[in-house]
Amino acid sequence: MLQKPIPLADQRSAEILASARLAFVEKGFDGASMQDVARRAGMSVGNFYRYFPSKAAIVEALITRDMDEMEQDFAVILEQPDPISALREAIAQRIVQAHCNSDGQLWAEIDAAALRKPEIGKAAARMEEAIVDHLTTIFARATNLPLATAKRQWTAHAYFLVMMVKACSLQSQALPTTKDVTQLVLRNINLTLDEISLTAKKA
Repeated sequence: MLQKPIPLADQRSAEILASARLAFVEKGFDGASMQDVARRAGMSVGNFYRYFPSKAAIVEALITRDMDEMEQDFAVILEQPDPISALREAIAQRIVQAHCNSDGQLWAEIDAAALRKPEIGKAAARMEEAIVDHLTTIFARATNLPLATAKRQWTAHAYFLVMMVKACSLQSQALPTTKDVTQLVLRNINLTLDEISLTAKKA
């Protein structure tokens, strides 16, 4: 089955977002001006504003794009015979990927901006809530519990996982203890998932 071609406007938006990521990582969210981002994208500022009228709009689009990718990942995990094992692997890959492509630094900038700019804070909070919803859905599937029960029992665990992944992604790669800290984070993530797996085995 042939896939529909991506509209040119969407392709251009994706290219601009990729450029914005690089600009924010290089100069920081506050340090990178709209002119810097436009220059990175190879376009005039006036034309750039037609796509994204503000840095907040860029962040909203980055969050939406990342959530679209994550939703696809979560859908694949839900289809696996052992969703918890699939989730373990996906989380480990996510942490490694964040280290390799500087996503941790980008989200550190966005987190800092979220404290000062309510619109960015709300967008970031919506992203976390969506991830927690996906995680509790996976927990319900793995434990054969009703979704409402899983949410009551495992929402705090889901937020803990989000915090752990975020904290691990944000740590500086220049520190000599980075690898050890990452292993400690993964160990605690696995202990949390072990607790949920134990419920699944008892069910």
